[in-house]
Amino acid sequence: MFLIMLRDKITASLEAAFSQYGFAEPSVAQLKTACNVSLRTLYKYYPSKEAMIVGALEYRHQRYLSFLQNESPSCSVESALHIFNKLEQWMKEYAPHGCLSMNAIAAFPDNPHIMKAVEEHKKEVRLLLGQQIQREDLSMALFLLHEGVSSAWPVLGEEAITSAQKALLQLMERG
Repeated sequence: MFLIMLRDKITASLEAAFSQYGFAEPSVAQLKTACNVSLRTLYKYYPSKEAMIVGALEYRHQRYLSFLQNESPSCSVESALHIFNKLEQWMKEYAPHGCLSMNAIAAFPDNPHIMKAVEEHKKEVRLLLGQQIQREDLSMALFLLHEGVSSAWPVLGEEAITSAQKALLQLMERG
């Protein structure tokens, strides 16, 4: 039990460090310090920086899915607006520099392990978004709006949220 808790603590610390400093800047020594463990302990759970990144991305993925599902209304229109309200909260609190997954790909575009973790995350987010608004036919459009907000957030902030909500409501009215 202690080992699982230690691994979770390390993974959460890695996620926070990569979110704050990006992927290129922090050295393994800096990551060790951020995790408050020895280098040996860090490498026991994550034998490479690549493994640390993938672990942080997978941890963030689970946190994000849980976060989106929290307090989700049952009405499709309310649920659609709720998604973007939750996204706004997430961006303010956890992702002021944009989507961690896309930042990982930007830093390591040719890494197949990081690419796979990001692809799985994006696929599951798209499916969840379609389920939440009870409109599978709009899941890709909703996903693209969601991704656009995540990418535009550092520049546009709340304006990106408002625009995405309006666009989604227009799509829902048409269909």
